[in-house]
Amino acid sequence: MMVETPMRLHFGLIDPSGALGRKYGGLGLSLEGGYIIKIIEADSLQIRAHREDLRTIKDTLKKLNSLYSTGTSFFIEVKREIPRHVGLGSTTQLTLAVSKAVLKIKGLDIPVERVATLLDRGKVSGIGVHVFRWGGFVVDGGKGKGLPPLVVRHDFPKDWAFVLVLPDGRRVPEEGEEELMASIVGRTDVAMEVAYRILLGLLPALKERNIEAFGQNLSAIQKLVGKHFEELQGGVFREDVRNIVEFLCSVTYGCGQSSWGPLVYGLIKRESYTTIASQVKTFLEESGIKADVFLGVPRNRGAEIVVENAFLRRILSEVNKNSEKNKLFNYK
Repeated sequence: MMVETPMRLHFGLIDPSGALGRKYGGLGLSLEGGYIIKIIEADSLQIRAHREDLRTIKDTLKKLNSLYSTGTSFFIEVKREIPRHVGLGSTTQLTLAVSKAVLKIKGLDIPVERVATLLDRGKVSGIGVHVFRWGGFVVDGGKGKGLPPLVVRHDFPKDWAFVLVLPDGRRVPEEGEEELMASIVGRTDVAMEVAYRILLGLLPALKERNIEAFGQNLSAIQKLVGKHFEELQGGVFREDVRNIVEFLCSVTYGCGQSSWGPLVYGLIKRESYTTIASQVKTFLEESGIKADVFLGVPRNRGAEIVVENAFLRRILSEVNKNSEKNKLFNYK
C-alpha cells in the first residue's frame, strides 16, 4: 500500500492571544509534492527513512499500537519526503500518512480528525490536518475543544501557483514550538484586521478568481501576522529571509513566510513560473544567498491511498506510450 500526502503552506495565525474568545485560528493551502510512503505488513519492523522521519514513524507506530493494538510489524519505506521543519508541515503529514495506512491495513475506520487529536497533532493549528483530509485552501476556527474546526474549505485555482524559496537557515524544531507559542502575547487590533481581510479580502477574491486582490490581501495578512511574532523573529519576517520576501513582493502578486520559515513564497500565475524563477535565482545569486527555488502547485484533494502494481507499471513504461491507456493502470 502507498500513501501520498500533500504538503502545505501556512499563511499565519489570526489571534495568538485568544483575547477575542478563541485562540489562534489559522489559514493555509495544500500543495502537491508531499510524502509518498509505502507500507506493508511484515514479520518485524523495518523502516527505510532518514533519521528524523524514522523517529516520527516509530513514535507514530508506538502510539497507534497503544491506542488500537495495531502492532508494529510493518515494512515502511519513505519514497518521497517533505523537508523537515522548514514551513511545509512535514511532521503532521508523515504522522497521518503512517496512521492512515496502518489503520486501513488493520481494517479500522477511524476519522482522521480523531486520530490526529489522539496523536497530538493540531494542538495549535488545524491547517495540516485539514489539508491532509481535504486539500485546497482552508481556514480553521481556532482552539475550542479538541482539533480546531474546519470553517472554510475552497478549491484553489489550478492556474495559480507559488514560487517557493527555501534558503539555508535556522530551522525551528517542533520540540520548542509550544514554549515559543506560550511566550507570544499577540495583538487584538491585529487579529481583528486579519479576520476582516480574510472574510472580506481573501475569500471574495478566491471566489471571483481575482489573483491581484487575493495576492494584495495575502501580503497584507502576512505583514499583520508578523506583528504578533516580531519580537521572537526579529521583525515582521525572519531577519534572515526578509530581503527575499521583499524581492518576491516586487515580482509576484503576493508574498510571505510559511509558518516559522525559512521557506518563503510568492503567488504567481503558473504559466509565468519559469520567467519569475529565473529572476529570483538571479537575485539570490547577486545577493550571495544559497537557496533552492521550486514550483508550488495547488492540490485540491487530500491524502490518497494508491495501490501499486509494480509489474503492470514496469510493462506500461516500456511498451505503452498511449497516455489514455496509461490511465487504465493508474489504480487509486
